[in-house]
Amino acid sequence: MSERDEVIAGRYRLVELVGRGAAGIVWRARDERLGRAVAVKLLSAADSPAAVERIVREGRVAARLRHPHAVTVHDVVEHGGKPCLIMEYLPSRTLAELVDERGPLPEELVAGVGWQVASALAAAHADGIVHRDVTTHNVLLGEDGTAKIADFGVARAIGENTVTDARLVVGTPAFLAPEVAAGQDAVFASDVYSLGATLYAALEGHPPFGTTDNPYALLRRVADGEVAPMRFDGPLGDVLARVLRRDPAERPTMAELHALLGAVVEGRPLPGAPQSGDTRPLPAQPRVPWRRISLVAGAVVLVAAGIVIGNSLARRDAAGTAEPAPTSTTASTPAETTSTPVEPTTTLVKATSTLVAATSTTTVEVTTPPADCTARFGITNSWPGGYQAHVTVRNAAGSALTRWTVTWPRPDGHAISNLWNGTLTVDDDSVTVTNAGHNGKLAVDGSTTFGFTANGPGVPDPDLTCTSG
Repeated sequence: MSERDEVIAGRYRLVELVGRGAAGIVWRARDERLGRAVAVKLLSAADSPAAVERIVREGRVAARLRHPHAVTVHDVVEHGGKPCLIMEYLPSRTLAELVDERGPLPEELVAGVGWQVASALAAAHADGIVHRDVTTHNVLLGEDGTAKIADFGVARAIGENTVTDARLVVGTPAFLAPEVAAGQDAVFASDVYSLGATLYAALEGHPPFGTTDNPYALLRRVADGEVAPMRFDGPLGDVLARVLRRDPAERPTMAELHALLGAVVEGRPLPGAPQSGDTRPLPAQPRVPWRRISLVAGAVVLVAAGIVIGNSLARRDAAGTAEPAPTSTTASTPAETTSTPVEPTTTLVKATSTLVAATSTTTVEVTTPPADCTARFGITNSWPGGYQAHVTVRNAAGSALTRWTVTWPRPDGHAISNLWNGTLTVDDDSVTVTNAGHNGKLAVDGSTTFGFTANGPGVPDPDLTCTSG
């Protein structure tokens, strides 16, 4: 058993035991070479060569993912003949702990946490990584409210050999997808289901298939796919109904789930949902950049993608219905028509990239057609000398898009250090982001997001241009 002040790999000094579970223990430690806090994960199931191989693979796979909503793996080291994971240290509590403390959580909080986690899992899926164990226990909420998915301990990169015993069902039973509970391999759609089950548990106060001390009975329930009816019927409930489908082919992709949760967070109609009837969007407020989720003195505050939300528990009556949402206006990009008087001499009137010549006194009407897509920029976090940005891309055309490109002037002295959900090109004058492989297709009025971290003086507010094709 490791003890306080023990030094791992000649570098990481154990400071405080912060977590214990069936898989092992986690210590807060100090990296004495870099002078920073880290988390050291010492796994108990490392007594066989297969287990050692699994843990080494875990570190290799998890280290491939760099995303602000996924816990970063820094290193894999050996201690006492066993490998240990050295990870980002995040002062946090789990979503499971929050549910245990408060019971069912407000829709705003659950949707916001799910939106963050889905962004990380979509990036993982784009890199060929299946998490395989998405649960309320593996969703961490930082002190500033940032949500991160942790423990890719049973993750498997598509194309790598599986080293886990094929007879063993990997993952927490209450959150497994039916196909995994039935003994099939986990795929991307399995992570989608597990995230849906995680959000269901946070919203309803219990997992979709209940709980029992008999794991075999629970696996049978999960494999049968009979989800307990939800008591909550808001827009998030509509999203979960799409996600918790027994057939993996009928579920949205993780990128699509991210877009659906974004619509819930922003109070917009769900992509693909009928536009008539009661969509019951969340109460919308004036749009401001996404900042953070804060957990303070029993209140939950979510500032996300242009909305400010308080703890909604106080806004529900005894019947469980939400108060009417205030009227909100969604920005659009209508066609712009300008009237320009032209002098008797030849004059060039510039509209976008088109030059119109006139040779007599008249009025030339120049119409700028609406863009096929729009892009909205927001700052999600900032610190001295750097910031994290989030961009929402929306299909504003009358037909589906297959690809998109967002361009903006490059701010002087700014350098992008990390980008997810897109492909980055930077030249002397501009920054260009094109879609990733998983988020290029957008249905009519559909949306997706990308984000990045950057270093530079101040926080920019760039003028974005979005084009399709």
